[in-house]
Amino acid sequence: MLQIWKLCGAIATAATMTIGGASVAIGQEKPIKIALIASKTGPLESYARDTERGLRLGFEYATQGTMTVLGRKIEIIVKDDQMKPELSKSLLTEAYADDKADIGVGTSWSGGGLSMAPVAAEYKKILILEPSIADSLTGKDWNRYLFRASRNSTQDALASAAGLKEGDNIAFLATDDVYGHDGVNAFKAALAASKSRAKIVQDEFVPLSTSDFTAPMQRIFDAMKPLNGRKYIVVIWRSPNPIRKLSDLNPGRYGIEFLSIGGANLDNLQTWRGLQVSGGIFYYYAFPKNAMNDWLVATHTKRYGMPPDMMAAGGFMTASAIVTGLKKAMSADSEKLIPAMEGMEFDSPKGKATFRRQDHQAMQSEYQFRTKEASTGKWDLLELTREIPASEIVVPITTRQ
Repeated sequence: MLQIWKLCGAIATAATMTIGGASVAIGQEKPIKIALIASKTGPLESYARDTERGLRLGFEYATQGTMTVLGRKIEIIVKDDQMKPELSKSLLTEAYADDKADIGVGTSWSGGGLSMAPVAAEYKKILILEPSIADSLTGKDWNRYLFRASRNSTQDALASAAGLKEGDNIAFLATDDVYGHDGVNAFKAALAASKSRAKIVQDEFVPLSTSDFTAPMQRIFDAMKPLNGRKYIVVIWRSPNPIRKLSDLNPGRYGIEFLSIGGANLDNLQTWRGLQVSGGIFYYYAFPKNAMNDWLVATHTKRYGMPPDMMAAGGFMTASAIVTGLKKAMSADSEKLIPAMEGMEFDSPKGKATFRRQDHQAMQSEYQFRTKEASTGKWDLLELTREIPASEIVVPITTRQ
């Protein structure tokens, strides 16, 4: 009889395991899926590469190497949109509908971000914009499922405009797309807000594919030549930044210098050696002084042979924000995450950042820089002029509520 009871107990235990099903076999709950849409093919390949590196490092740091939060593994799904807006949209749709992604991240350019925004609303899933920086994504094209952990165009512009004063003269050279137009509009708004009274002289919008800048630069020269005061060309461009090529046209003969909005990634900064460039920048590895940035710089340099640049920092910030939000909400469900993340403070390599409740844009510090006249190494490129605290970077709220 005792043996019969033992046999029955074994059968009952086995049945329990069968009824428990996948949870017992797997040993834990299903993973939290993060879908990264990035432009791995095309001119922004380095942006996509560095964003992914930063995102993975950010999750590693935030989870102390376990890649686990709330007892669930973090699974990163990467999709290449090839810098095509229809692909950006379809790949995010695929990630939400087929891959059952909990959170989307992307993409490497603002045009793709704009095409993805309504998908997040349709599927009622969070999309963290990275590194899409167009103001409209946290403005007129915003919806409640969009968050941005790194900066927008206006934050870059306010940092760059902070060093200008009355009597300065500004001309714009920008890409003829949403990134360029948003960047110029943001800079003009920043000038108005900064009370610098710098004068806007010329706007030049040209295709991203432009290789010969003689004509637009000559129009800028003609407008600038007769003016007194400091003269700047504000370059608003994605990779590869053309400042080196523009400098070959010798704007210095007219006393014209370059003012960069947002800086550039490290590969492009290499081409600025020996040039007089100043402006505002979202991140440069040597500027922040805190433990998180120390870890990011040391680990990124060890693994990839170079310090992290802006895109890596943005990916890292995004991962930090996601983990902070998941822990606060105790869930990966969007309707629990959104109220948890609104007004939420999170750590970043730049220090504390906070998601604004009204438009989910992260408020954060920025940096003013100038290029170094003499550097001590390959990546020793910029000199810090001033760190601008988030309290001084007052970004207008332009969402449609």
